[in-house]
Amino acid sequence: MTSHWGLISNGQDLTVTPVLGFPTGAPASACESMKPQHSGVQPQPNQPPYIIETSNSTFQTGQPLTVIIKGPDYAGVLLEARSGSSTNALGSWGSTPAHTKHLRCSGNSQGAISHSNTNMKNNLTVYTWMPPETSNSIYFLATVAKGQTVYWLNVKSATLTRVFAEDYKLTPSFCPPPPHSDGVVGTGSAADPKMASAPVLLLLTLLASTLFHC
Repeated sequence: MTSHWGLISNGQDLTVTPVLGFPTGAPASACESMKPQHSGVQPQPNQPPYIIETSNSTFQTGQPLTVIIKGPDYAGVLLEARSGSSTNALGSWGSTPAHTKHLRCSGNSQGAISHSNTNMKNNLTVYTWMPPETSNSIYFLATVAKGQTVYWLNVKSATLTRVFAEDYKLTPSFCPPPPHSDGVVGTGSAADPKMASAPVLLLLTLLASTLFHC
């Protein structure tokens, strides 16, 4: 008896039981095409009732993102991160939520997410993804099965772009203005508070310039 994404045949009369409820998950051979490997059951031609939402529109190395497939409850899923036209699965998925598991794709044992049983997943099923050190833009791609013979290919998120740590540095608008000394250079005196505070303000300005590249 063979099973591909839950379609089961007895190996003799090739009777097919359409249980696209995916009892044990997608095989690794589906990583690139993301298609259930069977005949007779076609993906839905209409617009998917699912969208993929992410916790951020950008990503940064070492900073995890959360991913949610929004829509009706679903039984089966194959979820990957990709870039451009490549079929490589990118990044690594963190601890899997209930009723799902990791799937080895592109040589990475945590390269994709698939279901592990027929229990329904929903809008509260949250996946965690860790970005790779390469790729400047990615998107999430999924095959989602509502159950039985009903499934959709190419459920796709918006494209996310990479940001770098230095992009988070404060801009010059955050920098303090230079101290106003009216061109007078001196140490000031206690009798003139403005003059007495000038060296302190100058020191703070120089420090801010160093730290924030003002």
